[in-house]
Amino acid sequence: MTQPPGFGAMLAWLLGHRGLDAEALADRAGAAADEIREVVAGETPGEGLLRRLAPALGFHALDLFILAGPAVPEDLAPLDATAARSVRDAVLDALRLPAAGRQELLRLIRSLPQQERSSAFAPKRLADPADGPGARLVRMLQYRNLDWSGMAYILALVTPTYLSTVTYGVIGAGRVELTPRLVTDFAALLGMDARELAALTGVALTEAPQPPAPEAVDAAELLWEARRLSAAQARQVSELARSMREESGAGHRGIPSGP
Repeated sequence: MTQPPGFGAMLAWLLGHRGLDAEALADRAGAAADEIREVVAGETPGEGLLRRLAPALGFHALDLFILAGPAVPEDLAPLDATAARSVRDAVLDALRLPAAGRQELLRLIRSLPQQERSSAFAPKRLADPADGPGARLVRMLQYRNLDWSGMAYILALVTPTYLSTVTYGVIGAGRVELTPRLVTDFAALLGMDARELAALTGVALTEAPQPPAPEAVDAAELLWEARRLSAAQARQVSELARSMREESGAGHRGIPSGP
């Protein structure tokens, strides 16, 4: 099975890909150039450096932690794991709305007050002791409050990837080789550049990826912002999305009905 490069190699590739050197990245991140060089050489980055590197590289800190390997800090996890089903349903209904309706729901999610965390977030354990590329991509979606069924439904709506629910568990377990198509479609839902994600997971793209569909771009934003919702807030958004969907008609642009 393909194994992703170490984080030092990932960072070196990103620097080369973006035409940066250690000094330029250090300046952006408020770090010392020697710190960057040490990571490129194989030193494990600390939590503080990863947090500073993420915005400097244009990544969510959560995703950079998953790529680098350290445990994800609690403040970067979704607020409420019990919100997962309502988040999934809200996004599914949003995807059947015109773009203006999706943006209305996104504004609502962003406007809701941040509530206190009531319990620790514990994603389903993945059975890949090697922490391979499939496990990393699935974990990124888990930290967007998606379970296997959420991944299956939403990816089927916004990308050409149509897989069974259990297949996502198999991908996370490292028993399915990642293909260029899978990486490109995961990237769309993660809001990441497909070429960069492919390189960071050790997958060679056979052709230049097409831009993600507008629905995929909006789904990525909705999922990311919904991480801050409590279960009650997610239900509120889900109910509004369902109401908006019913008012506008069941389908949009040929997107099939969901659960």
